[in-house]
Amino acid sequence: MDKVTRLVSEKGIVIFSKSSCCMCYAVIILFKELGVKPLVHEIDEDPEGREIEKALMRLGCNAPVPAVFIGGTLVGSTNEVMSLHLKGSLTPLLQPYKSP
Repeated sequence: MDKVTRLVSEKGIVIFSKSSCCMCYAVIILFKELGVKPLVHEIDEDPEGREIEKALMRLGCNAPVPAVFIGGTLVGSTNEVMSLHLKGSLTPLLQPYKSP
């Protein structure tokens, strides 16, 4: 849990992912196309990956990956991110983190 908290507090946008997850890839590409560079943490490449996965579930993630945090707040997984995007609510959340 400490590692999740630390990573989320250090960067504006954090996506916890697994390198083999196609939905994670889709969310990462969406964010890049919207002009932001999220910190992507591949939990399957982290020795503490299982603990991170458990911590994400305790924080309220329906699925352990992708777990998207914006401004230190858990947004959710693919369904929540895509729902925000379709409603036009995602871009305003990302605005403070857009690359110049």
